[in-house]
Amino acid sequence: MNRTREGRTHRDRTPAVAGRFYPGEPDQLALDVAALMGTSGTSWTSGAAGTSAPPGATGPEDRAVPASPALGLLAPHAGYVYSGAVAGATYARVVVPERAVVLCPNHTGLGARVALWPGGGWATPLGRVPIDPELTAALRACPLVEDDRAAHLHEHALEVQLPFLMTRRPGVAIAALCLGPLSAGEALELGRALAAAVRAHPALLVASSDMSHYVGAEEAREKDMLALGRLLALDARGLHDTVRREDISMCGFVPATVMLAAALELSAREAVLVRYSNSGDVTGDRRSVVGYAGAIVR
Repeated sequence: MNRTREGRTHRDRTPAVAGRFYPGEPDQLALDVAALMGTSGTSWTSGAAGTSAPPGATGPEDRAVPASPALGLLAPHAGYVYSGAVAGATYARVVVPERAVVLCPNHTGLGARVALWPGGGWATPLGRVPIDPELTAALRACPLVEDDRAAHLHEHALEVQLPFLMTRRPGVAIAALCLGPLSAGEALELGRALAAAVRAHPALLVASSDMSHYVGAEEAREKDMLALGRLLALDARGLHDTVRREDISMCGFVPATVMLAAALELSAREAVLVRYSNSGDVTGDRRSVVGYAGAIVR
C-alpha cells in the first residue's frame, strides 16, 4: 500500500537553484536554452547486440539531424555553463510529447526512496509546469512509490531539466520522481511499473544523471564508457551492475536503469549517444572533472 508522508497537498514547488545552476531571469533563461539547443552532436548507435561507444565519443556540431519521437533520454544536471550544451544537444534531437516523466537521483538524502511529487505544479522562471494527475495516479500503483515532497524541495537534478522540456513543448505536464538507492531488482520493478503507466498515458521518460565525479578526465572517460556501453546495448540490469561493480560515480544510475527498463518494456530498439564531455572542457582543469552524457532511447 502506498504511503503518504505529508498528505496529498497541491502546493506548487518553488525553484531551488534558479539564478545559480541556470539564469533566474526569464528572458535570459529563454535565450540561453535556445542557444544551448542550437548545437547537437554526432550520434553513435547501438542496438541490443551492440558494444560500447567509442572512447572519447565527443561529437562535433551537426545541426542537420532532425528531431524525432523517443521513448526516453539521459541528460545531465550540472550548471548550464558546464553541462548545458550536452543537455541542449540531446533535447534538440527529441520531439517532446504532451507529457514527460522526469526521474532524478536524490542528492539531499531527504524523503522517501521513491518519492513522487503528489500534485499541483512546479514553478520555473519560464512559467508553471503542471503535474499530470492521471500519470501521477498511475505511478501510485507501484508499491515502491510514495507521495513525498521532502525529497524534491531542495533537489536540483529534476528542476534543471524543466526549461528544456518547456521550450521543446510549451504546456508540457510532468510526473516527478526522485530516487534514492534501489537494488537492481527494485529498479527493474519500478521500470515495469513506469512502462505500465505510460502505456495508458504516453510520455517521454527523462533520466537525469551526471557521470563520473571528481576523477581525472581519462579515468572518467574510461569508466563512463563502461556504463554508457551498457545503456547503448539496452542492458538495464547490466548498467546497474556495471556501475556498482566498477565503482563508477554516476549519480543517476538508478534513474537511468529505471528509464531503460521501462523503455525495454515499451519495445525499445536502439540507444544513441548524442554527446559526451566533462567539466574540464569548460574549466581547463582535467585533473578532477565531472562527466556529462546525453543519450536517446527509441
